[in-house]
Amino acid sequence: MKNIELLAPAGSRSKLNCALYFGADAAYIGGTDFSLRAFANNFDNEALKSAISYAHLLNKKVYVTANIFAKNADMKALEDYFAYLYSIGADAAIISDSGVFYASKKAAPNLPIHISTQANLTNKYAVKFWHDMGASRAILARELSLKEISEIKDFIPEMELEAFVHGAMCISYSGRCLLSNYLSGRESNRGECVQACRWKYSIRKSDEYSDSGWLDMQEDDRGTYILNSKDLNMSAHLNSMIEAGISSFKIEGRMKSEYYLATVINAYRRCLDGGYSPVIERELATAAHRDYTTAYTLGENKNTVNYTDSQAKGDCDYIGNVVGQENGFALVEMRGRFKKGEVLEVLSPSQNFEKSFTVEEAYTSRGDLVDDCKLVQEVYKVKCPYDLSAGDILRRRKN
Repeated sequence: MKNIELLAPAGSRSKLNCALYFGADAAYIGGTDFSLRAFANNFDNEALKSAISYAHLLNKKVYVTANIFAKNADMKALEDYFAYLYSIGADAAIISDSGVFYASKKAAPNLPIHISTQANLTNKYAVKFWHDMGASRAILARELSLKEISEIKDFIPEMELEAFVHGAMCISYSGRCLLSNYLSGRESNRGECVQACRWKYSIRKSDEYSDSGWLDMQEDDRGTYILNSKDLNMSAHLNSMIEAGISSFKIEGRMKSEYYLATVINAYRRCLDGGYSPVIERELATAAHRDYTTAYTLGENKNTVNYTDSQAKGDCDYIGNVVGQENGFALVEMRGRFKKGEVLEVLSPSQNFEKSFTVEEAYTSRGDLVDDCKLVQEVYKVKCPYDLSAGDILRRRKN
């Protein structure tokens, strides 16, 4: 689909490379400061410069998050940061706070600004305000329906609209949460969220007269996840989102693994290029995820909480990253143990996608023939009938 951007998260350089290889048109990344994913393996200034240069060589874009809720003490450093981002060619800064917006315009007036979903963009007047202030894109709140999105686009047709299509959902309104602060002292709105909403909870009735003990809240014998949202999956509804005015499809997950990113980005790339199909549905079940939901995009939805567990396992095991090809052998950096006789499957943006083969020969980096590949990060030579490329991934179906 032309002019529709597939936007991927990248919490490290290797994840950025993975995202772009599997078909993302752009990536959003965080620096070591001012980002709402403080525990990702974020980019220092030199790493930001290198990442942006690499993406531009591929004719792809990089957006840099600066979406904390800033305090007075942050402002001078933020001005310096935005001036630096502009100097190294960042394609946009992602901002949620009006003071941070001001700092950006002051320091780098020509740096494009995308307004973060943290700014609670739930109505057309808020979007118009930011457009009139000079923002080029609005990242809409997850709570909006297609009808509301369409009304916003009709009201401000010049504004680019971005929306989440896949990934973890926050139980709090547009991600504005104090639960992490209260229970752990880690401030979610400055990038340190402990994800307390994913914890298992029980309740107890106790007062000065009696203590009834722990009360039964269990959905099953593991407990009740009363704040744990399902994961978003809009893969079957991309055309409707385009018709409503969305031009950038955003995948959540700067803290997720390379395997997760490869799987999801590959699926959405194929969905955008070839349309939704059972293959896409099957593919999105292979990586770890919670039960899926369309959230509020299709209208009112009261079935968005995942009561039974924190996260379901995917349908495949992550085996390793292909780092090269040599005389009929794939060079595989091992991530999951595999053995002779097992069937491995290829995850790739190429025509080798979903092809499988049986492990017949495998050698260590020292040339030793082995039946059991069990050394993590060892680069094994695995006989393979396909011409794989560096960046491809091998996995094993669980059934």
